[in-house]
Amino acid sequence: MSKHLLSSLALAFFLFGAGSSFCQTEVAAKAVPVLVLKGTIDPISARYLLRGLSQAEQEGASLAVIEMDTPGGLETSMSQIVEKILASPIPVVVYIHPRGARAASAGVFITQAAHIAAMSPGTNIGAAHPVGQGGGDIPGAMGDKVLNDLAAKIKSIATLRKRNAAWAEEAVRKSVSLTEQEALQQGVIDLVAGDLAELLAALDGKEVETARQAVRLRTQGAVPKLQEMNVIERFLAAIVDPNVAYVLLLVGIFGIIFELSAPGIGGAGIAGGIALLLAFIAFGSLPTNMGGVLLIVLATVLFIVDIKAPTHGVLTAGGVASLVLGSFLLFPPWRHPVLPPAPQLRVSPVTILIMTALSFVFFTFIISSGIRAQRRKVVSGSEALAGASGKALSDLDPEGIVRAAGEEWSARAEGGAVRKGEEVEVLGVEGIVLRVKRKTEST
Repeated sequence: MSKHLLSSLALAFFLFGAGSSFCQTEVAAKAVPVLVLKGTIDPISARYLLRGLSQAEQEGASLAVIEMDTPGGLETSMSQIVEKILASPIPVVVYIHPRGARAASAGVFITQAAHIAAMSPGTNIGAAHPVGQGGGDIPGAMGDKVLNDLAAKIKSIATLRKRNAAWAEEAVRKSVSLTEQEALQQGVIDLVAGDLAELLAALDGKEVETARQAVRLRTQGAVPKLQEMNVIERFLAAIVDPNVAYVLLLVGIFGIIFELSAPGIGGAGIAGGIALLLAFIAFGSLPTNMGGVLLIVLATVLFIVDIKAPTHGVLTAGGVASLVLGSFLLFPPWRHPVLPPAPQLRVSPVTILIMTALSFVFFTFIISSGIRAQRRKVVSGSEALAGASGKALSDLDPEGIVRAAGEEWSARAEGGAVRKGEEVEVLGVEGIVLRVKRKTEST
């Protein structure tokens, strides 16, 4: 073999090796961030996952793991998570765990989007048919549109990840489901692992294609590092519930109105303002129909007007009707399809019934009592002296001293002079001076 041929072969091997190194990067994982998605997929869980994945990228993590157990959730939130995973420059592993967990509905889409999909023994995946927020099928052309759109979406994602696209489409169209072993055999997932340590060991040497480059994982000896929700996310998760947001809205309205009807207390207004702010923060993270909010506000206005200008209950009846209608329309079932069996995004009828009854009682008795108290004649202080009797301690021509309500007062006589010792009647108070007149027999 000639020297030229040997040189050419050597150069070819060198270029091949160099080319391979340019196309593929080996990544050694030390601390692997683990994000836990448990429960409904909603704006708060989406916010948590997006933040966690972005943080993993910024900190230079070699991969991130999403440990998932979900019944499904909002299509909008699911789409945000899927888009983030598909665009991720680092590998994202979705791990359906622990035993008994599931990746249903929206969870199927997220699992299919992962660079590597894994399941624990005793788990299942599937049933991704879309429904309306009321829990039933979306009717008519809109239902067909949503179904076809989601079927095409999951088929595209599964094809991109070289998984079973036909089964993925059936999961959306016919709600089929698989156990972990069936999913592995049918190419729906990539591996089965009993726990995180076994998962990381199985990932060692795996090749994945990220949005940036091809990556060979080196996870031998890697340690999982749990990344939990931060304080804000935990707080939002607590209040972003249709029933909680609805109660906060009404409590906020009650507090502010009570403050206006009995000024000077302070506490009710502050509490009401805080409750209103929390309610609108919650509404901002939920698919809220602002028409429902406006109907509730209208109901409040009708209650107040009926108290101040009574209409024999006509406006109160209208307020009750507006409150009930607005409550049911806060989260209408025909908007924002969900992927079942996620909890329905609506206010419970029981909660609506209780809050409507409390609203009626609040406006009919508490607020009306406060307004009547404000209209009642003053019975204390200097204003209460009007109409009281007294005695002149000196001549009032027109000014002098009188005794009234057990105290001595400067006074000014009206309607004629008053002699010392005569009975007087207090007409009113101007500053610290009483306006008085001689008390006649008829008074």
